[in-house]
Amino acid sequence: MVYVQIAIAWHFISSSIALAHEAAHLSAPQIIPQLSREYHSIDFLNVGFTGSYSPVSTLKAVESKQCRCETGPRVWFSGATAPIDEPLSVHFRGPLKLHRFAYYTSEHFVLDQQASGSWQRGAYFDAASRTRQNAVFLTRAGAHSECLGKALTYAAEDGVSRSDRPATLSKHASLSSDQEFAIFADDPCPESGIGNACGVYRKGIPAYHGFAGATKMFLFEFEMPAETLAPHPKFEFYDLPAIWLLNARIPRTAQYPNNADCSCWASGCGEFDVFEAMNATESYHLYSAFHTFQGIDDVGSGIQPPAFFERRPRGVMRGGVIFDSVGHVRVFMSDAVSFERNISSAKLASMMYRLQLSTPYKLVLPNVTAVRPILEMTSNAIHLLHKAGMTGYVVLTLASLVYLII
Repeated sequence: MVYVQIAIAWHFISSSIALAHEAAHLSAPQIIPQLSREYHSIDFLNVGFTGSYSPVSTLKAVESKQCRCETGPRVWFSGATAPIDEPLSVHFRGPLKLHRFAYYTSEHFVLDQQASGSWQRGAYFDAASRTRQNAVFLTRAGAHSECLGKALTYAAEDGVSRSDRPATLSKHASLSSDQEFAIFADDPCPESGIGNACGVYRKGIPAYHGFAGATKMFLFEFEMPAETLAPHPKFEFYDLPAIWLLNARIPRTAQYPNNADCSCWASGCGEFDVFEAMNATESYHLYSAFHTFQGIDDVGSGIQPPAFFERRPRGVMRGGVIFDSVGHVRVFMSDAVSFERNISSAKLASMMYRLQLSTPYKLVLPNVTAVRPILEMTSNAIHLLHKAGMTGYVVLTLASLVYLII
C-alpha cells in the first residue's frame, strides 16, 4: 500500500513540476524583439515581488587556493520594488567622470501625482567644491582571492588607487575602461555575522552600509567621454561605461566571484542598471535593466526594455532614477536636474516637465509570488525549482506527499 501511495505522490510531483515549468515560462515578460529607440525616460511598472535569496554565511580560507563559501537560510522579501528596496551601493565604470551625486528619500511619493511628498537629501558629493556628505568612496584595490577576486579598499582621490582612509574624489578623477569605484553610505557596518545588519562580509575590508529606503532617488551629473586608450584584449568592457546599483551585500563579499556561493547576486538579491553601455556595436546607447527573478529565470540577462538613452561623449549629462512607494520606477535624463537639499513634489515635476512632452517607454513587470516553504529545502533540485518560480508548487506537492503517505 505504501508503494502505491508513493507512486501516486510521485505522479503529483511530476505533474506539479510540469505545471510549474509552464507557469514560469508564461510569467516571463513578453518583450518582443525589436529595434531599440532613444527615449528621455523609461518607466518600469509593477516593480517588486515576494521572493527570497541566499545570503553568504561563511567565507573560509579566502586568501588560499582552498577558498570556499557557504550560504545560509534564505532571506525572504516582499513589497513595492523588492528586493531593490534593500540597502544599495552605487557603482561606476569608465570611461567616466563623476561631477555630482545625490541620494534622497521620501516618506511617501507616487510618480505623476502632484500631491505626493517631498524628498530629503541623505547623501551628496560635488567634485568641484570637494563636498562629500554621508558618502564614502571604495574601490577593488585590495588583496586578491581565488574565489572572491579583489577586496574592497578606500579609494584615493583618483577613484581607483588604494587609500588608508576615506578620501574625496578629485574633480580631475577620470575612470578609464574597466576601472570602477563605488559609493556607500558613510555608516560603518557592525561586526560581520549572518544575523547582523550587514550580514557576513570579507574580513579586513572597510565595510559600510548601503543607501537604505524603499522610496528613494539617485541623481547624477557625469561625463562618459570616448575612451582614449587603444583597444586591447586585456579590456573586458572597452569603452562601455556604466552606472548601476547593487544590493550592498554583494560587494562586501565579492562583486565578481568565481564561486556563486560567495555572493547573493546569483540567487537574486538584486541589481539595477541605471545607465549602461552594453556592447561595442551600441557603445553610445545607455540601457536600464533589472536583474532579479521577477518573472524570469535568468538573472544574468535580466529585464531590459528595447529603449535607450543617448550617450553624449563630449558633454555633461544629468539624470537619475526614482523608486516610488507603489512599485513605479523611472529612469530619466534631464538637463533640468538639480541637487538641492530638499526637493518638493512641485520642483521634481518641473525637473520632469520636458520629459512629459515626449512619451516614455513603459514596461509592466509580471506579478510573482513565491510561497515560503514549510520545510527547509536545501537540495540543489529544490533550489533550482525555487529560482524558476516553482516553490509554491513544490510546497503544495510535498504537503500532498505527506498527507498521502500518512
